[in-house]
Amino acid sequence: MGGFAIGLGMGAGIRQFNTMPYLERARKWLLGTFVVYALLVATNLGEFWPFSIYPMFSQAGNTWTRSVVRDVSDEDLRMISWEPTTFNALEGEPFGVESQGINQNDVANFVSKSAVWTDRRVGALRSLFVESIHDRSLLVYRVSGSLGDDGHIETAWQPWILMTPDSTLLNPEVAP
Repeated sequence: MGGFAIGLGMGAGIRQFNTMPYLERARKWLLGTFVVYALLVATNLGEFWPFSIYPMFSQAGNTWTRSVVRDVSDEDLRMISWEPTTFNALEGEPFGVESQGINQNDVANFVSKSAVWTDRRVGALRSLFVESIHDRSLLVYRVSGSLGDDGHIETAWQPWILMTPDSTLLNPEVAP
């Protein structure tokens, strides 16, 4: 039972192979794989842990915060409002941070994770833009989004930091 015979040639006779050890080994590997998978999923709130580092899997439906940078060099800086706005009413022109060698995630982390804006923190943010603000003014928006009751995404565009060649102005809500 559970075996097969193989002929090895003239006079060698027939050798019997037992497949049961292979089936047992396969069964153990399969069981082990399911146990490891179950542990990885069960300990990560129902998510397979390699996917938990990607926000689209681990934070789906949660409120999120990102940053958007706009070049406001051609705007009257005295007229810039600190009030929340909409996408269609944003001041200035889009400023591509990646094309300037600035990592978008670094800017987003400053905007979303800084609770207290000290002079040192403001200086660190300015240092990201050191090559870009010597001849222009940039307005950094804090963009918050969430899933609305009707299933659509709702966003709030809050002017957060205005950087000019010689100064930095913070939104009065976050200024120390």
